Amino acid sequence: MSDMEPVHLAGFPEPLRWDVSPAAWTMEGDQELRIMAGPRTDLFTDPQRTAVWSNAPRLLFTPVGDFVLQARVTVTFAATYDAGVLLLYGAEQVWAKLCFEFSPQAEPMIVSVVTRDFSDDSNSTIVLDRSVLLRVARIGPAFAFHWSSDGGFWHFVRHFTLPGADSVAIGFASQSPTGEGCEARFSEIAFAARRLDDLRNGL
Repeated sequence: MSDMEPVHLAGFPEPLRWDVSPAAWTMEGDQELRIMAGPRTDLFTDPQRTAVWSNAPRLLFTPVGDFVLQARVTVTFAATYDAGVLLLYGAEQVWAKLCFEFSPQAEPMIVSVVTRDFSDDSNSTIVLDRSVLLRVARIGPAFAFHWSSDGGFWHFVRHFTLPGADSVAIGFASQSPTGEGCEARFSEIAFAARRLDDLRNGL
């Protein structure tokens, strides 16, 4: 656990706390955050039961009720699986992440991982840019992941649940599982205590 000072973001009901400290981080104003992950950092539990990684830096808070969290994620991709992440975190083996990640084919893509003891890893869409909008939402006992290029239409990625859904923390993370470090920039950050009107397009 980190003893770093809490981070205040505009529009959030309370400060966010570092659950795992980053190699470095900066704030620009009160709505843009940069998180630097150190070398060989990840959050993943191999479904083949060969390894567990839990050292990716993550900044979290615990909301009450339904919510929508979105941010534009820009990543300095260098190595395979470098990523900027919107994270849902319940416990060490209960969490989910929506990633803007660098694939083994050196293509930026949307990746989601849901972990209930072991990680269920799913590749989604290739994105022809180094920046994308990501969104996570709680809908009663369930959660939804979406992405968008411009915020006009949100592409559905995943609908799922986690044990203890009403006490899951949310926030931001960065990772560099195979590399020497990765900077993820989160801008256009917005949090709202509301319910999604349409699950399939994220509105």
